[in-house]
Amino acid sequence: MIAIAIFFTNRDGDTQNQVIVQDQSAEQVLESSNPRVVDATDYIRGNPNAPILIIEYSDYECPFCKQYHTTMNQIMDEYGVTGKVAWVYRQFPLNQLHPNATKISEAALCVGEIGGNESFWKFSDKIFDERDLNAPTNMTKLIEFANVAGVSEADYISCINSGHQQENVLASAEEGFRIGARGTPYTVVTVGNQQAVINGAQPYEVVKVTVQNLIDQLEGSFVAPTQAPTQ
Repeated sequence: MIAIAIFFTNRDGDTQNQVIVQDQSAEQVLESSNPRVVDATDYIRGNPNAPILIIEYSDYECPFCKQYHTTMNQIMDEYGVTGKVAWVYRQFPLNQLHPNATKISEAALCVGEIGGNESFWKFSDKIFDERDLNAPTNMTKLIEFANVAGVSEADYISCINSGHQQENVLASAEEGFRIGARGTPYTVVTVGNQQAVINGAQPYEVVKVTVQNLIDQLEGSFVAPTQAPTQ
């Protein structure tokens, strides 16, 4: 069993946040960050007014992001239905590693613009589900994925050809870099005016304990782990 506790600082503070884990091999430091406030341009899975907000900066071609996407879907299946946790997906394509990543991000934003929040998430799920862990996305299937998400081929092509989502993808990537993202996935956990960062594709068990810990703190039932006395 992994016991985990997260201690936050206010957004304006400069103190580091730290995850304390009984299994020392799983210890992780959480850094301060300051992402923009979630607004109508974001795509949100779960209750938009949830007290726990998980903002992920991700690359559709990243193998670690594929793993983490599965983890986050499990988390939302368990905690999203309670209304206590919401998940925001933002674009952070790593073009030097994945030459098609920006194009896929543009496609996802086009699908979201045309079809709305549900279409965006269906398209995103399809991108991750339809490729092997270390395989690139089949770019010829993007139109098919858009159709599955409820967007017509004509509308999709029109949006892609306009190129107007390039600026939005760039802005998202610049924001991610500004707040400290240097790789993907990069996740900011926000509770009220406090926040912390989870770097990398943490496994389901760690993310689950983290979320449960935060819920327990919000409900006043959290008990901090104690260290055994040294001999």
